[in-house]
Amino acid sequence: MSGSGAPVLVTGGAGFIGSNLADRLASDGHTVLVLDALSRDGVERNLAWLKSRHGSKIVHLAADIRDRRAVDEAVGEAQAVFHLAAQVAVTTSLVDPVEDFEINIQGALNVLEAVRRRGATTPVVFASTNKVYGDLADVPLELVGDAYRPTDPGLRVRGVSESRPLDFHTPYGCSKGAADQYVLDYSRSFGVPTCVLRMSCIYGPRQMGTEDQGWVAHFLIRAIEGQPISIYGDGRQVRDIMNVADTVDAYLAAWRRIERVSGRAFNLGGGPNNAVSLVQLIAYIEELIGRKVDLSFSDWRAGDQRYYVSDPSAARRELGLAEAIDWRTGVAGLAEWLQGERNGKPAQREKVEAVG
Repeated sequence: MSGSGAPVLVTGGAGFIGSNLADRLASDGHTVLVLDALSRDGVERNLAWLKSRHGSKIVHLAADIRDRRAVDEAVGEAQAVFHLAAQVAVTTSLVDPVEDFEINIQGALNVLEAVRRRGATTPVVFASTNKVYGDLADVPLELVGDAYRPTDPGLRVRGVSESRPLDFHTPYGCSKGAADQYVLDYSRSFGVPTCVLRMSCIYGPRQMGTEDQGWVAHFLIRAIEGQPISIYGDGRQVRDIMNVADTVDAYLAAWRRIERVSGRAFNLGGGPNNAVSLVQLIAYIEELIGRKVDLSFSDWRAGDQRYYVSDPSAARRELGLAEAIDWRTGVAGLAEWLQGERNGKPAQREKVEAVG
């Protein structure tokens, strides 16, 4: 993994997690191929930031993940592939399930087939999601204060493990879940060295939060700007949030240990120690900014999970990960970064609601 030899490909490398990963790779001396169509608001700024920091070590390939020829060419140059390019919103998948399918399933197959045709030796680390486990409606919950929690004390302590049955809900859940399974099967069927990371809620610098994705940053942006926040559901739904620095550590560890973890999926999140409900997070944001936030509430959305907390023990054990950054420390750091961005370039968002 030293910074020499062939470049590393990061699909979706101008996005939130992708740009943080590309930055780390370039800082380690690698040339990074950033395959990104720049179709999402704000990602041009991430790309410009990468180029300003790393110059010629960042090579932008302006292409869509659905473009098989472009993917073939990019994979042909790469010593490893981090596949993060995706349609990332449940709401968008419900509006246009065909495009969701084409980006998330066909795009993943384009990457896997490019590797297989090349000789099936290039490692592929894939960004999956906790949505592969469905809405967890069968998990008995109780409401304690401002947060739901499982009645099963073992689940409260450990979180949801990889042994949880898959249960795809919404077109987004189906497309990401199908891609997740294709990535694992290409290790079984064709010997491609692959690893799947089923992420919980990731937050941190360079996150352009909207109602559809990136709710931690979205809450902070709205609060800093003095704008109201609308929440889907009652706000007591719980997630384990994870700082992007810890997330990047996991992706690099999966590549470093690919021979050991090939063909495996890991739940990646902050774990029970970083579990927080939406209204608990907003209360902490109010402490950070020194004023109350105007809240309103909307109906629950399709596929919403009232509780999802990862069991990170397998990932920490097999990937050699350190304990995750405490969510309060991480959120305070993100607030500071957003304030700095706002002082230079206002972090304007068109949409005004936040996910549950």
